[in-house]
Amino acid sequence: MSARFVTGKKEREDAGENGLSSYGSWKSIKRRPKRGRPYVTSLTFAFALTAIMTALVLVVILAIVWEGQFMAYTRQNMQAIADSTADAIAKEYAETGKFTEEVASVAQSASSLSPEIVVQVVTSTGEVLYDDTWAVPTDPRVGDRIDSSRVPATAPVSETALVGSPIKTPDGEVIGTVRLWALGSEALLTKGDSAFRTNSYGAIATAAAIAAILACVIGYFVSRGMAQPIQRITSTAKQIRNGDLTARSGVSGTDEIGQLGETFDDMAGTIERDLKLEHRLTGDVAHELRTPLMAVQATVEAMQDGVLPADDEHLETVASEVRRLSRLIDAMLKLSRLENGTTELKVERTDMVYLVKSLVSSQHQLFHERGLHLRFVDETPHGELFADVDADLLREAIVNLMSNAMRYTNSDGWVKVSLKQDKSDVLISVQDTGIGIAKEDIPQTFARFWRSDVSRERVSGGLGVGLAITKEIVDRHNGTILVESELGRGTTFTLRIPQRVARKQQDR
Repeated sequence: MSARFVTGKKEREDAGENGLSSYGSWKSIKRRPKRGRPYVTSLTFAFALTAIMTALVLVVILAIVWEGQFMAYTRQNMQAIADSTADAIAKEYAETGKFTEEVASVAQSASSLSPEIVVQVVTSTGEVLYDDTWAVPTDPRVGDRIDSSRVPATAPVSETALVGSPIKTPDGEVIGTVRLWALGSEALLTKGDSAFRTNSYGAIATAAAIAAILACVIGYFVSRGMAQPIQRITSTAKQIRNGDLTARSGVSGTDEIGQLGETFDDMAGTIERDLKLEHRLTGDVAHELRTPLMAVQATVEAMQDGVLPADDEHLETVASEVRRLSRLIDAMLKLSRLENGTTELKVERTDMVYLVKSLVSSQHQLFHERGLHLRFVDETPHGELFADVDADLLREAIVNLMSNAMRYTNSDGWVKVSLKQDKSDVLISVQDTGIGIAKEDIPQTFARFWRSDVSRERVSGGLGVGLAITKEIVDRHNGTILVESELGRGTTFTLRIPQRVARKQQDR
């Protein structure tokens, strides 16, 4: 079964790329913080505070807007009563030419609308013709008339507590005024109006209290639902910190917390895999270095003991192993410099067709000696394709892929190197009919000293860092590598290199 794997440039922060610091720190995770508010409490408090602030805003708006509208409404009602009463009195006056008892009856009909409204009719000379405090009927509960001295009620001084409407003749002459106000109120509010206003604010306060309680309940359950997966992630992090690399949070979902849990578990899996690779790397490095060193040591000691003669043949054995060590060290240094960004990227406009074709031609004899068939396929539309690349580094990357294909392809096999353009990218593919790579091993292909179990059974002669160097070279060009492989059928490595490299890549 075939498998695909793509690896490419990692996103790095500018500070991380360019800034080097000798400062470092490490701090263990505390089991229980000494002080601190739980997340559930904080979020519940935030919900409640939001509800309370909303209620306060509503109260302020009502106090500013609704209160003014309500007061204007009550004043309009009072004014309407005063105007209608003044019009009715004016009609009676127009018929008789003087104020009569009918005038009092008209005013009395207005005062009967509400016992809390005082109606007073005053002539233009200031004489009080009617005051409904004079017309209080006999009440069996209190006895005789409350005020029998016919002393007019005292009108409020404040203009906001009193409304008036002029009584005019048909000619427009003002012959009197109808005045209205509310008993015991400085704002033209009857007891019913005051009760309505008080009950309104009480209802708002009750609604605010209920909203705050509901917000606390909802906030508690919502925050607890959010805190539980976070606590699971925290617990898993502590397990991993304590050495249990198999621990996973199991948190998943489409929201941010679910994505955090999935990302965390992926990170934990990557850490577990990387630590295993680190242990494997340590063994591989030791093995790669020990084999030539042991050969050198054994040969030199044998020559010192006289077991082997110090002739050219045995000295060549020593020199060969030393050269192998030197190549390995050089490769590791090159890889380290590429990873650290200390290798300068010398970008120049390069004819990719010529570069790849000449490279294949130079390697053709070497493949022929191994009994392999090597060919170049130009899939560019016009036989030419230019790109901004570091020709030397890219040539080394392609050679590494070709050497890898040659090493793991059986005799009489094929290796095909192809070149084509895909939009603004250059695609360079190295395809072989070799032993292939197992699906589970493909993600480790570019690790240092890594070789699949199948390739370990062969005497490949490789250093195990060529593909790692290739990956770093492609990363420096801001490109990607695609690996497609099937056991027993072969492997294809495809380099995708942008035709134009970003300026910051050139400056590094």
